[in-house]
Amino acid sequence: MHRKLKLPEKTCPVCQRPFRWRRKWRNHWDDVVYCSKRCRGNRSDASKSQD
Repeated sequence: MHRKLKLPEKTCPVCQRPFRWRRKWRNHWDDVVYCSKRCRGNRSDASKSQD
């Protein structure tokens, strides 16, 4: 059985929640920034709230 505890983790800049590596991201994990399409769509809202 594969243990998910050993997977790499990042923090989403929009929702500030941690998310882990997924198989679909295996070829471009370094380029993944957002945890979901929803956060990617709300990325401008996050930059406005930081100002």
